[in-house]
Amino acid sequence: MNKEEIAFLQGLLETPSPTGCEEPVAQLARERLAGTADEIATDTMGTVTARLEGRGAGPALMLAAHMDEVGLMVTYISDEGFLSVAMVGGVDAAVLPGMRVDVHTEGGVLRGVVGRKPIHLISPDERKNVTPMDKLVIDLGLPADQVKERVRIGDEITYGVGFELFGEGMAVSRAFDDKCGVYVAARVLENLAEAGRAEGAFIAAATVQEEIGTRGAITCAHAVNPDVALAFDVTHATDYPGIEKSKYGSITCGEGPVIARGPNINPVVFRRLVAAAEAEGIPYQLEAEPSVTGTDARAIQVTRGGIPTGLISVPLRYMHTPTEVVCLEDLDNTVKLITRFALDLHGDLSFVPGMGDGTGEKVSAGEQIEDSERAAAESEAARMDDVMESLDREVRAIEDFISSEE
Repeated sequence: MNKEEIAFLQGLLETPSPTGCEEPVAQLARERLAGTADEIATDTMGTVTARLEGRGAGPALMLAAHMDEVGLMVTYISDEGFLSVAMVGGVDAAVLPGMRVDVHTEGGVLRGVVGRKPIHLISPDERKNVTPMDKLVIDLGLPADQVKERVRIGDEITYGVGFELFGEGMAVSRAFDDKCGVYVAARVLENLAEAGRAEGAFIAAATVQEEIGTRGAITCAHAVNPDVALAFDVTHATDYPGIEKSKYGSITCGEGPVIARGPNINPVVFRRLVAAAEAEGIPYQLEAEPSVTGTDARAIQVTRGGIPTGLISVPLRYMHTPTEVVCLEDLDNTVKLITRFALDLHGDLSFVPGMGDGTGEKVSAGEQIEDSERAAAESEAARMDDVMESLDREVRAIEDFISSEE
């Protein structure tokens, strides 16, 4: 990842976009792709789609990544000027005390801190408990009258931290979930344009309100109605202490993108993602998803008459905290993988499970009959082999008995 790409990623991460207030990041996405995409649109939910037409009649591929981040919302302003808040998306109250936060008001951003009684004033029993969200307050360091003048109920709040490189090839920031996906989608579109385009259209979709129910993906998938889709999101890395791999699987930062497998995933899309990774020599990891996922894939798959959908992720440590951690090489490899997947799509594919050769390549009715007859013949031959082996055993047993009697 070069300096220009890192700067784009950092800009996405540090631009506030709590759920329902994604407009600033949407503008960054539009500006980035304005010179490359053939068409850019923004729907009434706020989702941005950038379309790159194909060079032929291949299937239209949509890549969806949500641009909203978790945050807080002002629910009450006390007479003393302190803010009470509720969470927007899944926020762990345990990480908030002592945090610096940014309150996004109509007049601009106000810096605040999440207050908590000092340990000297907390009873021994209280020290063992997490302060619930409704007992936390945000201190803006302003007189009460100024707070009430500048802050309104419903103003949203983000963690007051940004992007930083650290360690070996690692980066830490708030909101990698999932603004790194907006980065990936933009880079894939640019790569496809440089490669002469895929056979079919490619649509990069920066969706909204995923953190409260994949709402942007619901409307976007219905409107775009692609022939095939990928959702990109982050997934839980399990490479640090305290995570049970026997329960959550083995997912490691730096070991490549993660390809999901399960009922929420079209099996043909899954196989073609694996084939693309292997063709490019890209390391990859597999993740079991035995039910619907908590990603945009859950909404896209069941849109209209059903859209064949895959899910690809990068490992992320400490999800929904102010210090989410990823390996930048995993992002680079994800861009390469999805680019290859898109370039390999062509017009003679079937994503209907069981109706092709397993990778989407169509076979004729005659070939299907021949395959079925061949499989039946092989099964019958195997059965006869078993029968003959059983008869041989019986004959040997009889011969052994006769020999013993003699």
